[in-house]
Amino acid sequence: MSSPWQRCSASRHELVQIAPRESREHKNLPGEKMRFEYLEPESIEEALSMLSKYEGRSKIIAGGTDLMLQIRYRAIKPEYLIDITRIPGLDHLTFDDRQGLRLGALSTIRSLETSVELQKKYPIISQAASQLGSVAIRNVATLGGNLCNALPSAETPQVLVALSAQVRTIGPSGERRLPLEDFFTGVGQTILQPNEFLLEILVPRLAPHTSGSYIKHSPRGPIDLAIVNIAVLLTMDPDKKVCKDAKIVLGAVSPTPLRAVKAENVLRGKKIDAALVDRVAQVASDEARPRKGSIRGSFEYKKEMVRVFTARAIREITARGKE
Repeated sequence: MSSPWQRCSASRHELVQIAPRESREHKNLPGEKMRFEYLEPESIEEALSMLSKYEGRSKIIAGGTDLMLQIRYRAIKPEYLIDITRIPGLDHLTFDDRQGLRLGALSTIRSLETSVELQKKYPIISQAASQLGSVAIRNVATLGGNLCNALPSAETPQVLVALSAQVRTIGPSGERRLPLEDFFTGVGQTILQPNEFLLEILVPRLAPHTSGSYIKHSPRGPIDLAIVNIAVLLTMDPDKKVCKDAKIVLGAVSPTPLRAVKAENVLRGKKIDAALVDRVAQVASDEARPRKGSIRGSFEYKKEMVRVFTARAIREITARGKE
C-alpha cells in the first residue's frame, strides 16, 4: 500500500498529504492536501534559531498525534514544522533520591506506562499513561506533546499537577522553570512563547506514606477522550491515622487542570471515614466548573461524575493502605 505522504522536495523537506479517494468525495471534509516545510534540527540551539526565524509561522512537532489532526482539520496552518526528535537528550527518564524524577519532553507515553522505575516510585504516572489512547498511539505520543497541547481532557496534566511537578522551558532569553500548575492558561493555551519550547518535567520525591489514584471516565475506555478525569494524592500519618496532605486535581471540568482546594482542605488533618469521603467528594463536585452545552456530558452529569470518582479514588487509596 502506498503511503499518503509524498516528499515533494528533498531540499525543502516539503510534505504533502493526499487525501484518500473516498475522503475527496465529501465536500464537508478538509481539502485534499496540506503543505508545510518540514525541518529537522539536531540541537537545541538550531531549533531555537528556526523558531526565531519563522516565529508565528512554525510549530514544534514530536509524536504529532494531536498536531497532525489539528493541521488536517485546518485548526492551525503552520508554514513550517520543526521536528525536535533528532535532538539528543530530550527523552530521558531518570530518578535520584536528591532531585527526584526528571522526564524529558520527548519521553513517550508508552515509556511512562511500562517503566519499572515509575511503577515502583510513581505508579500514578504509569496508571495515567496507560489510559491514553491505544498502544500504537502511546508508542508515538510524547509527554511534552500531551502537556503542550493543553487539552482539558488530557491524561497526564492532572497527575503531574497533583505531584507538584515543574516544567523547564528554553527560549532566546534562556531557560525558565515554573510550576506545571501555572503552565496552562486556557484550552489549548500555555505560557510558552512562539519561539520557546519544553525541555523537561521535574517531579519532586514523594513524601513517605504517600499514595495516589487516577481515574479516567470515558465512553470507550482509553481510546476515547475523557468526560471527566481525576487525580488524587494522599499523604497519611500512619501513627495518628489521619490525612497529613491531600491533592485533588480535576480534568475536563474547567479550561485548565483544576485543583479542588476546598476539598483538599476538608481532608487535611482528619481521619478518613465514609462520612468524610462523601463530604469531600461533594465539595470537589461543587468546585468543578464544566462548560455548559458540552457534547461530552451535561453540566450536571460532569459534576455528578466528579463526586462519584473523587469518592472512588479516595476509597481506592485508603483500601490500599490497609492491605
